[in-house]
Amino acid sequence: MRVLVTGATSLLGRTTVAALLARGDTVSTMQRSPSGLDTTEFIGSINDAAVVDSAVAGQEAVIHLAAKVDIVGDWDEYITTNVEGTSTVLAAARANGVKRFVYVSSPSVAHSGDSIMGAAAEPADPDKTRGHYSTSKAMAEQVALAASSPDMPVLAIRPHLVIGVGDTQLVGRIADRARAGRLPLIGSGLALVDTTWVDNAADALVAAVDRAPSLGGRALVVSNGEPRTVHELIARITMALGIEWSPRSVPRSVAIGAGSIIERVWDRTDRSGEPPMTAFGAEQLSTAHWFDQTETRRALGWKPQVSLAEGFEQLAAHRT
Repeated sequence: MRVLVTGATSLLGRTTVAALLARGDTVSTMQRSPSGLDTTEFIGSINDAAVVDSAVAGQEAVIHLAAKVDIVGDWDEYITTNVEGTSTVLAAARANGVKRFVYVSSPSVAHSGDSIMGAAAEPADPDKTRGHYSTSKAMAEQVALAASSPDMPVLAIRPHLVIGVGDTQLVGRIADRARAGRLPLIGSGLALVDTTWVDNAADALVAAVDRAPSLGGRALVVSNGEPRTVHELIARITMALGIEWSPRSVPRSVAIGAGSIIERVWDRTDRSGEPPMTAFGAEQLSTAHWFDQTETRRALGWKPQVSLAEGFEQLAAHRT
């Protein structure tokens, strides 16, 4: 199959490309800078209709990963990239006769801040989401699923907290903050959360391409199906990386309040880099969010091949 992957320089993007190539697909990629992958590359913004049209032409399937994923930033940038960019890719795919479209979303598009325990994929709701990223992704998912049709079925896949060797998002942030002594436990640390090893997430996206014709218009949450407490998850990651972590506990309400203040300071002073804490981050680290994987596995004909225990062994083997 001829498949275009947008956002291929990300960890999940690169792993997905590798999985597609391994099974013999003809893969093209589109991103802002060269990826170094063994594919036909299109360099440019997903808001550039001409570049997007060139990348989509002749493709049978599109996996749309490109997004603005920063913790903080200007709202207009999230709208431009995550919503308008998705609309541009969808329009080009439809115009070029693409037969199946997989939109890579996030479980946060349906998270209003309350605990999620064993839930399925609820509808995206930008009126209830927390933070610019989640809200813009919820809006984009609505746009994507509304574009689904018998000619071009669109399936939304929501991988939950993707981790793996080389991860600069969750694993990288945990490592940097633990080394600097700036990684407290928010609340008790006993909230259960799901994660997804990157190889499993990539396999799920490949399965979504295959199953999209029968699943158009739907959203599915993907995870390892092995929820762990926040304390255990951080402890296992830091242990695998050889980092000593002796956390102090910060009350949930204090962390969320401090995160809100810090976000406003970052916004008003136009600071660069990530703030040490955000309200969304504090909330995520103190709220249960894990999902029933029964329907996802049935619908995709997929199940994780790498357990969390095996993943932590891989982290330890590759630590520097």
